[in-house]
Amino acid sequence: MSRIGKLPVNLPAGVTVKVSSDNVVSVKGPLGELSQKVDSDIKVEINDQNQVIVSRPTNQPRHRSLHGLYRALIHNMVVGVSKGYEIKQELVGVGFKAEVKGQVLEMSLGYSHDTHFLLPKEVTATAVTEKKGSPIVTFKSIDKQLIGQVAAKMRSLRKPEPYKGKGIKFVGEQVRRKAGKSAGAK
Repeated sequence: MSRIGKLPVNLPAGVTVKVSSDNVVSVKGPLGELSQKVDSDIKVEINDQNQVIVSRPTNQPRHRSLHGLYRALIHNMVVGVSKGYEIKQELVGVGFKAEVKGQVLEMSLGYSHDTHFLLPKEVTATAVTEKKGSPIVTFKSIDKQLIGQVAAKMRSLRKPEPYKGKGIKFVGEQVRRKAGKSAGAK
């Protein structure tokens, strides 16, 4: 049995889960509501101890992989609507700037023009620049998959380069650095 799939998902106070007849799991909490279509072979039920139990019909490889997948997706939805998710990214480089105007993130990333990044309505962003520090952009959302996709797309605009470390990186990420040309090699 799947180690992840067999674990029950505990529901915190204020979070409700509903499973419709067409196997759509809806999770509602204080921060919002999310839903996920579950494969028809996988069975999702809520027990009387306020836990979500995910089970599979057979031990086929396909059912085993879906078992852990849907349990993890349901857990991510429960955490999202109760606590939410947050990702911080740092813009490292001379003259790099970030400013949020509504749902548009305007950045100066060392190119000849400013970069405008349109955010989905489910994601909110804030940009903070401290004195003599790199700008830090913070994304917040209840959808883990969406916020991860937005952060990855933003990072792809200017990946950290290995020589000086300039670019967009996650806060706390260690960029692997390379040595430059050796001076005066004869």
